[in-house]
Amino acid sequence: MRTTLNRLFLSHPASVDETYVQHLAFAAKFAGQLLLAATAALIHAIIPCLCEKTASRMIRDMHQRLEQR
Repeated sequence: MRTTLNRLFLSHPASVDETYVQHLAFAAKFAGQLLLAATAALIHAIIPCLCEKTASRMIRDMHQRLEQR
């Protein structure tokens, strides 16, 4: 049982040198930013003159943060 819990909740965070809570916070924040980028892309799809570069800029910024980890 402990091995399964370790594999499910602790192995990956440890592999990126984080605790479970640190990884949870980073991933949740990242998910929120992706949701905002998706919203900007949807707004742009409906009204092309709005949010012309917002989603792509946000995704580039998030990618850069991931690469620096």
